[in-house]
Formats: sequence, C-alpha cells, structure tokens
Amino acid sequence: MVDQRLSTASIGDFATWEPVLRLLVAEQAKGHVARSVRVAGRIGRGGWSLALTRRMPPPGRAAQVEDMREELDAVERVQGALAAAGVDDVSFTAEIHPTGKTVLRLLGPSPAVEPGIGTPHPGALILVDGALPEPWRRLPEPAPGAAPAPSADLELLERTLRERLPHAIGATEEQISAAESRLGVTLPDELKALYRVTRARWEDLGDDYEAAISECEAVGCELFDLDSLYVADAASRDCRWEFAATKAVVTRPDAMVQGLVGSPGWIAFGDNGGGDRLAVDLTPGPRGHTGQVIMLSHEESIGAELVAHSLTDMVLGRFCAEPGRPREQRPPAVARVNIASLTSIEAAAHPGLEALSIGVWDAAPLSLAPVTGLPRLRTLTAYPGTLADPLEIAELMGLEFLELGPEEWRILLDAGAVPRSLSAAAIEVHGDQDPLPIVAIANEILALWDRPQIIQTFLEGDLGPLA
Repeated sequence: MVDQRLSTASIGDFATWEPVLRLLVAEQAKGHVARSVRVAGRIGRGGWSLALTRRMPPPGRAAQVEDMREELDAVERVQGALAAAGVDDVSFTAEIHPTGKTVLRLLGPSPAVEPGIGTPHPGALILVDGALPEPWRRLPEPAPGAAPAPSADLELLERTLRERLPHAIGATEEQISAAESRLGVTLPDELKALYRVTRARWEDLGDDYEAAISECEAVGCELFDLDSLYVADAASRDCRWEFAATKAVVTRPDAMVQGLVGSPGWIAFGDNGGGDRLAVDLTPGPRGHTGQVIMLSHEESIGAELVAHSLTDMVLGRFCAEPGRPREQRPPAVARVNIASLTSIEAAAHPGLEALSIGVWDAAPLSLAPVTGLPRLRTLTAYPGTLADPLEIAELMGLEFLELGPEEWRILLDAGAVPRSLSAAAIEVHGDQDPLPIVAIANEILALWDRPQIIQTFLEGDLGPLA
C-alpha cells in the first residue's frame, strides 16, 4: 500500500531525501563500509529527530545556526515537501548497501497514530476514533454550597482600578454581552467590573509599552481583551495519550480547587508573564469560593493552584494558597512499581487504583494477579521484560490504555488476547530497534479495530559507493 500524498508529491522523490540520507550515512557508516547500513529518523514540519552528532563550536563561542547549516538545509528540503503534500510528520527507514544502492521506506502518516517522540517508531495508537483519556472526560463535581468570597467587593474593585488606570477605556455592556455569547457562559460580576474599567486592547495604549506594563501592574497580570477570553476546559490542555492515560483526577474533600484537567467553569482572563494562565473559577472545590482566581501552570496538564479568594483580592495583592494538609493517607490512584518506587504489585493494589506503571526492574518478572478484578484500573504500562505472564492482561477487564514492549504485544496478538476494552495503545521501544517490525505490530493492533494503517511508501535511489 502507498500513501498517495507521498507518492505523487516531491516528498515521494528520492532526490528530496538524498541530502538527509547522505548525512546519516556519513554518521553511521564510519568504519563499516563493507556492509549495509540502516538509518532511520523522523521529520515533521515543526521539528525533526535524526541520529546526527553536531559539530561543537570553538571554545568561548556559543553554537550558531551556521554550525548546523548542512543539517538545516537538508531537513528544510524535506519539510518543504511535507508542506506541499499536506503532511505534518513522517518517519522513515533506509537500507544503504555498500554500492550506494538505497531502499527508502516512508512510514505513514496515519490519522490513528500519534508521532513518536524523538524516534521513528510510532507513538500512541488511537483505536477508537475521537477517544479521550478518562481524566480528559471528567467534568467538575457540583458544589451546591459554593458562593463568592466575602472579600469580593465590586465597588472597591472598580474604584481601585479607576484610580490606577485613570485613562483606560472600558468595555461597553454590548461588548461584554458579546463575549458571554461567544463563550456560552455568564461572566462573574467581578470580571465584568474589571472590563468596565479597561477593555485591555493594545491599540488603546497607542503601542506604548510602558503603559502596557503599568496596566499589568495595576491589574496584577497580563490581562486578555474580551475577544481573547476562553474557557479553560479539558480540550484546551492538550496532552499525548501515553502521558494523559497515566494521570488521575483527584479532589480531596477539603480542596478549594478541583483537581481537574479543565472545567467549563474556568474562564481564563490573563497570563502571569511566564506562560501560566489565570482564570476565575466558577466550579470550585468543596471548600472553595465561586469566582476565586486560580492559575493553570503551562508545565502541568492537570490541576490548578489557588491564587486569590476573589478578583478583588488579586488586584489588591492579597494572594493566598491552599492551606497545608496532613500527609495523604489514602493510597494513590496512580502507582509506579520500579527499582526506585513501589517494590511490588501487591503494594500498588487497592480498589481506587486507576493507573499502574511498571518501570525498570532488576528482580524476577512480576505477576499481575494482585490487580486482577480492581474496579477502576484503566491504564497499564509495563517496561519490556517485566511481566511474568503477559496473558494475565486478559483478566484486566476495564483497561482503556495499554503500553507494552514488542515481545509482550506479540504474545497477546498470537493468543488473540488483546483486550477489546482498549481505546488506545502504545508499543514501548528502547534502543535503536528497526522501526519496521514495530510498525508491523502496530498495524496488527490497528487492524483489530479496523483503524487506518501505517502505510509504507517505497523509494529507491543510489547514493554512490560508501567507501
């Protein structure tokens, strides 16, 4: 099978790939010109992964673009062809004979396969179209007793902002209503009061950078204009399946903020200047206040931190945080068994376990019997060679994500024991393994759900003798 986008565009022309292949061959063929060389990599429109050793700059000088000019030119040639073909990312493997005869295989893409990270091997396999990991499906729990904090003071908030921003242009009621219609949510009164003082448009400042800084200092953040407000729901926090599936939503009974990925009640209105988003929280935790200010870290994909009990508090500089808690007594929903963490499956097993990750292990392989029958277990990831009997996976009835090594997948496939409850899967690959057998296993898994295959496109060429 051939992907027509790759075969009919310049991306399917061997000459497009020749500079990249020559660089890889020069790296891999050192001292091995008497035998064939296999090279592999991945190139996407936004980045690439190639096994190349970059030249070190002279002592006392930082690395510069010109130090990797040859690599950049070669990659950009492929990236241009990808753009012309309408393809975001493609991995490849090539076998180059000593004579220079080359067989190049382009692998994919497939709409059912996420790109690998720094590797030509496939990433997560999406077995159910549109499927999302459980934390990304979780909606906020109702908090019927929640109310605005006593510190929320519309008159004080507006007076303080007008004193600090005497020349600001405020939003009209029509503009505020338009924002509410676009978002599908009624903005809290404090946020409306803020925008009645300043609509936070850059053009209102006359491109005056100092005035922009003053506005940030007056409000306490880089304030979005009304057109840039957005609902920080789960969809706004993208995360790869293999990472998202190993997370869990946990909200303590005394929490002020729910431990969600996102919420239809989190209205993002600003930035702290470092990429972390500030939002008013209309779906607080059991002990929280409606309209409290929270921060969503750009380094995290789940949860938020309390910043202030109200927008009034934030503007007045009265910041706060969740109160200290006693050490958690309940076993965690996510457990990791490896040489540095838990040392047995038994230690990880409990009724609330949602995700089990088995990592590097230097003892006898482990049995999954202790977690069989657990009602909430939905994710299992296991480092290659750590399972005593991979067929025990068939007894885990509620799995939605499974990540195993190639040999473990082979056992499940041959036995017809791949869990049909899965929504996504991944193949754990370590080292410089040939991508072709991994792609073959991936396609077998995809076929069980009748999902689009990773298609190979074959190109032939001649790089000349390797010697």
